[in-house]
Amino acid sequence: FLCLPVALLISGVLIWRTMGKEFMPTLDEGSFLYMPTTMPHASIGEALDQLKKIDLIVSQIPEVEMVVGKLGRADTALDPAPISMFENIVTYVSEYKTDKAGRVQRFLYDADSESFLRDESGNLIPDDHGQPYRQWRDHIHSSDDIWKEIVSEARLPGLTGAPKLQPIAARLVMLQSGMRAPMGVKIKGPTLEHIEEAGLTIETLLKDVPSIHAATVVADRIVGKPYLEIHINREEIARYGLSIKAVQDVIEVAIGGKPLTVTVEGRERYPVRIRYPRELRSSIEDVSRILIPTPTGQQIPLAELADIQFLRQAQVIKSEDTSLIGYVVFDMKDGFAEVDVVKEAQQYLRDKIESGSVSLPTGVTYTFAGSYENQVRSEKTLALVLPLTLFLIFIVIYLQFRSTVVTCIIFSGVFVAWSGGFIMLWLYGQDWFLNISVMGMDLRDLFQVQEYNLSVAVWVGFLALFGIATDDGVLISTYIGQSLEKQAPETRDEIREAIVVAGSRRVRPALMTTATTLLALLPVLTSSGRGSDILVPMAIPSFGGMFLAIITMFVVPVLYCLYEEVKLESDVSDE
Repeated sequence: FLCLPVALLISGVLIWRTMGKEFMPTLDEGSFLYMPTTMPHASIGEALDQLKKIDLIVSQIPEVEMVVGKLGRADTALDPAPISMFENIVTYVSEYKTDKAGRVQRFLYDADSESFLRDESGNLIPDDHGQPYRQWRDHIHSSDDIWKEIVSEARLPGLTGAPKLQPIAARLVMLQSGMRAPMGVKIKGPTLEHIEEAGLTIETLLKDVPSIHAATVVADRIVGKPYLEIHINREEIARYGLSIKAVQDVIEVAIGGKPLTVTVEGRERYPVRIRYPRELRSSIEDVSRILIPTPTGQQIPLAELADIQFLRQAQVIKSEDTSLIGYVVFDMKDGFAEVDVVKEAQQYLRDKIESGSVSLPTGVTYTFAGSYENQVRSEKTLALVLPLTLFLIFIVIYLQFRSTVVTCIIFSGVFVAWSGGFIMLWLYGQDWFLNISVMGMDLRDLFQVQEYNLSVAVWVGFLALFGIATDDGVLISTYIGQSLEKQAPETRDEIREAIVVAGSRRVRPALMTTATTLLALLPVLTSSGRGSDILVPMAIPSFGGMFLAIITMFVVPVLYCLYEEVKLESDVSDE
C-alpha cells in the first residue's frame, strides 16, 4: 500500500523539475499598450502620420473599444521618450456584455432562429432567463487573440514589432529595468557606436532562439538622428565686424523663433513668436541663404560666415551605473516561461561568443534584465521561507505528541499533499483534463483550465497547503494514541485491531475536514474577472494537495501500526 504515496511523491518531484518558472501570472487589465518604434531619422510629421494610421487601423477591429496614441514626452525628466517611440493604449470590450458593475447581462434569445431579439430601436432586450450576449467574433477566444489581431493589422512600413504589454505592467517594468518590454538585454560600452553595433548583433542572434518571438526582438537604433550643425567661422565674422551673439540671434529668430511678447485673452496667455516661414528654412540650402546684417548695412548669407552640415547623432543618450547603455528588448512565444526563455537565450549567446562565430566590440558587456529578475530574487526568499515553514510545522506537531517518530508519521501528509499540488498543476496543463460540458457549461472555462507556471502565487498556495495538510494526520494520530494508551495491546494482532478500530472511527471527521477545505476552494477556482489570474494559481495547489491528502487516512494508520509493532518487538519506549 505504501507504494502508492511513494509513487505520487516521485511523480510530484518529476513534475516540479519540468515546470516553467515566472515571477507572477499576468494580470488581465482589460487593455493593451502597443509600443512600436520607428526609425530615429523620421520627422515629427511622419511620426504623427504613422501614429494616426495605427489608431485608425486598430480602432477598426470589432473587439477594440478605444485607441489613444501618444508620442514624445511631457516636459519632465521622468518620461524620457523620443518621438520615434509610440504608445498606443488599446482598450477592448469584455467577452460578454456586462452592466456598470461588471456583471454579465442576459438578453431575450429566440432558440428557433438562434438570434437575440431587439426592440424597435435595435437594442437588445434584457431578460433574466435569457442568454448572455457575446461581443467577440467566433475565432476570438481570449485576449491573446485580440493582441494577435492588433499586431497583424497594425503592421506599417518603417515600424518595428512590439512585445505584448499592458499599461500598468509596462509602467512597473519600465520603473524596474528602464526597458519597454518584460525582458531584454542591457548593453554597456565605451561609445554609442559600439553599443549600437553590439545591439544589432545580439538582435540578430536572439531572433534564432526557438522560445523567443522573432518579431518582438528590437535593438535600440541609437545613432541615426539627423542634426543640423552650424559652426560659425570666427575669422569671417570678424572681417565684417560681427560678434558671435549677433549671428546667433539672427539664427535663433530665423530657424527656432524668438518670443516677442505675450497676448492675454481672458485667463489664457499665448506667446507671440517671430521666425522665417517654413519655405525659407525647410532645407540646408534655405538655411545657408539666411541673411546676416552687418554694422555697415550689408546683408551677408550665412553660408559665407559658417559651415553648415547635417550629422547623424544619437536621439537619446541613456546611462546606468555611470556607463552608456542601450537595450535589446524581446518577448517570449506562447507556452514558454520567462526564466526558461532567459536561460535559453543566455546559453545561446554564450555558445556563439565562445565558439568565435560572433564577436562583440571591445569594452562592450551585456546582461539580461526584466521581470524575470523578480523571480530570481523570490527564489532566494522562498529558499529560506519554505524550509522555515516546514520546520515550524514540525515543531508544533512535536510539541503536541512529544515523539519524533509520530511527528514524522503525521508529517508524511505534507509530502503527499505537496505531490498532489504538483499533479493538479500538471493536469491543468493537459488538453484532455475536464474537457467536457455539464448542462451546457464547459468545465475548462468554468475552472479556467490552462497551463500555469511556477510563480510566487503558486508557492503561496503551497504554503497555505502545508499548514492544513497535517490536519487529518493529527486527528487520526491523536485518537489512535488515546486508544492504544487505553487498551494497552500486548500482541501484534491486538495492535492492528486497535488501530483499525481507531482509524475507522476517524474516517468521517477526516473526510469532513478535507471536504470543507475543498468546498471552500471551489469559489476561488471558478472565480473570474480582475484578480482571478492570481487567485486561481494560488488555489490549485491547495485543492490538489488536499484532494490527494485523503489517502493520509490510510497512510497514517499503516505507519503508526508499523511503528508500534517494531516498538513492541524491540521493546523500545516511545520516548
